[in-house]
Amino acid sequence: PRSVTRRARVVPSCGASMSGPLKACIRLVVPAAKAAPSPKIGQALGSLGVNMMQFCKKFNAQTADYAPGIPLRVKMSAYKDGSFTIETKAPVTSWYLKQAAQIEKGANRPGHEIIGCVHVKQIYEIAKIKKEESKIENESLESICRTIIANCGTMGLRVDATRDKM
Repeated sequence: PRSVTRRARVVPSCGASMSGPLKACIRLVVPAAKAAPSPKIGQALGSLGVNMMQFCKKFNAQTADYAPGIPLRVKMSAYKDGSFTIETKAPVTSWYLKQAAQIEKGANRPGHEIIGCVHVKQIYEIAKIKKEESKIENESLESICRTIIANCGTMGLRVDATRDKM
């Protein structure tokens, strides 16, 4: 057998850049274009020495293209010199499913009760959005759809495949 030599890739943790040594990396869920100083954001940023107003202005500017209020996942890297970087990601799959089924929350007893219905075409559209994310770009659309369908079951949603619904 032939030996395979692999090159090690140096990947900065949490999106670290050349701004200096990384102090911490935090994850938040913040509504798009509506970040405002609040206790939730303040508790996360205060201990890192990040100015809350600077974070809110930068986040709101970055998410101005999104519809206001969409809960975006945010990964923020704070550096020891006081600077920070923000990386935004699409909302979680359950948010998309709740929007598609037009419900406020999932079932209290998933598997025992059905509280809504989503169509296969809606699942396909959600899968296309999820595929654009960096961590699952190598997954096939079919496998992403299967994962989303499994997520429907845990939320108490029925998947409908009839042609006349859409």
